[in-house]
Amino acid sequence: MEFAGVLRDWRTRRRVSQLELALRAGTTQRHVSFLERGRSAPGRAMVVRLAESLEIPLRDRNALLLSAGYAPAYPQTALNEPELAPIVGALERVMAAHMPYPAVVIDRRSELVAANDAFFGLMAGADPQLLEPPVNVARLVLHPRGLARRIVNLDEWAWHVIDNLGRRAQRESDDELQALVEELEGLIPERPRSPGPNHLGFSVPLRLRSDLGELRLLTTLTHFATAVDVTVAELKMEAFLPADEPTAAALNELARR
Repeated sequence: MEFAGVLRDWRTRRRVSQLELALRAGTTQRHVSFLERGRSAPGRAMVVRLAESLEIPLRDRNALLLSAGYAPAYPQTALNEPELAPIVGALERVMAAHMPYPAVVIDRRSELVAANDAFFGLMAGADPQLLEPPVNVARLVLHPRGLARRIVNLDEWAWHVIDNLGRRAQRESDDELQALVEELEGLIPERPRSPGPNHLGFSVPLRLRSDLGELRLLTTLTHFATAVDVTVAELKMEAFLPADEPTAAALNELARR
């Protein structure tokens, strides 16, 4: 697709008017209008400013630059390259420090990049096929042969996971991620009509059966907010935290074992 159409699609997806985009990017509504109709050709700096103003992911910013006839501006470095060794090392240290609580690093489509021992302990009993690379963590968690069989509040908690993935798929215009969302929707019970009674007032805990009793876990997501490399920008660390003291004690016991 040519630049005009790509820009218009992103602006529409973000629900931003031409005037608002112009103000964000430091230009005029007339210029944005001309760009979207193909009547003006953007400079490279303007393409970058428009992409930043629309909060377009780095991977798609490169595509926008290409559609305008410019070379990509953001590198995409493999995780095993020496340049990313400090990033990989930092993630490994954070996950190690998070023990005995589970933590996992995933990419933009929820595929496993790294995990600590507590995370693999949490997945004990999952079908070995689901643990064969490439491992999709969302599928591993919500599949009936994965963690789902042990999730007490599956019908409620799973939809929070799926809705989050669905919003990202739409926000990033990612067809493969949308296909994963549709696959996961077919694996779980129907959406509950009303919120369950298990909220903590600010979050829905993951309630998980274990041989030490029920675990109640909260999840957090961390990412590199100022990344300028496509690979790094798409990494996310998901950490599982105990929602109560019995869960904290149980996780410590599981780690000791």
